[in-house]
Amino acid sequence: MTDHLSPSGLESFAKVAASHVGPEKIPGLVALVWRKGQVHVEALGSLSVGGLPVRRDSLFRIASTSKPVTGAVIMALICEGLLRIEDEVVNWLPELADRRVLQRVDGPLDDTRPAERPITVRDLLTFTFGFGMLMEMFMAPEPWPVVRAAADLHLCALGPPSPDEQPDPDSWIAALGSLPLLAQPGQRWLYNTGASVLGVLAARVTGVPFADVLRTRIFEPLGMRDSAFWAPDISRLATAYWQSPDGLQVWDPPEGQWSHPPAFGDGAAGLVSNVDDLLAFARMFLADGALVLSKEAVVEMTRDQLTPAQRAGAGEAVLHGRSWSLCQSVITKGPRRGAFGWDGGLGTSWLVDPAQDLVVIVMTQRVWDSPQPPAVHGDLQDAAYRAIA
Repeated sequence: MTDHLSPSGLESFAKVAASHVGPEKIPGLVALVWRKGQVHVEALGSLSVGGLPVRRDSLFRIASTSKPVTGAVIMALICEGLLRIEDEVVNWLPELADRRVLQRVDGPLDDTRPAERPITVRDLLTFTFGFGMLMEMFMAPEPWPVVRAAADLHLCALGPPSPDEQPDPDSWIAALGSLPLLAQPGQRWLYNTGASVLGVLAARVTGVPFADVLRTRIFEPLGMRDSAFWAPDISRLATAYWQSPDGLQVWDPPEGQWSHPPAFGDGAAGLVSNVDDLLAFARMFLADGALVLSKEAVVEMTRDQLTPAQRAGAGEAVLHGRSWSLCQSVITKGPRRGAFGWDGGLGTSWLVDPAQDLVVIVMTQRVWDSPQPPAVHGDLQDAAYRAIA
């Protein structure tokens, strides 16, 4: 078999991975580079500080790396003819009818104006439906009224995932529908919440729970046996940590929030997966959607979907040099132009470069300290590109 990744490059990839692992750094990781059928995996460290060793099949909470999976299942439903990308979502989500929009994003909840048009499936897929995260929210001296209200309703739409807190899908979408939008539908990119709404939409369109929609349209066809909204075998699930002034602290243990089925399967940040499942998902895109999507759907999911005006309101702190397609980012400039993927704030990254026939996956369980990905992700992606033979 031809070497598409150089031996010296793979040795460097291994050294870079090892340099990030330690009890005060990242307790354990799985890092994969795949090119033209050749695959190399590093499984290093432990599932918890002082715990069992990480293995290739270890499980990780993938947080926002769930978003491309949610986008793909919606596109699969479109390929089936169950909905269209320009459909108004009120056909299935009447809770989102007759929207009101805040006059100011940080203003009182009753200071609103009417939405200029209904929300469409495209608006949800591109995160331009009018509700979601802004970096200004997290820098405000006092919580904005809409942020406080969303927290009181347990939406978990404007912060980190919390499966045990979210109500059932019908209650969740009703609660979201009780809040005004932050922007007019189609006006600007607002992070995160669109993917959560898409999960409710998928369930309403098909008449079955969102977890079953994912299983039948994505996971089973692609052989993604370990991807789900919870981990039945918690002995394989890494402990999630966050960095405190006193060192690493447990954010979620294996017996924590992902150890049982949640009431709300969150399409924005709820999945557990492993490196080979995410590789299978990546290779589906490189094979023009084989078994899951049409070639046309793959094209739509991997091209820039934002107008300049929509992107101008996005904020570089989140997109950090990329643009947005349908539930995932795309690189539009530089030597990696055309690559796509997305990262998860609990410690994962997933990158696919069709021009190089390359996949790079990094799985840790160290919660991000800032909106920018921790160095381990960029360092291993750079090492993977240097390994191209």
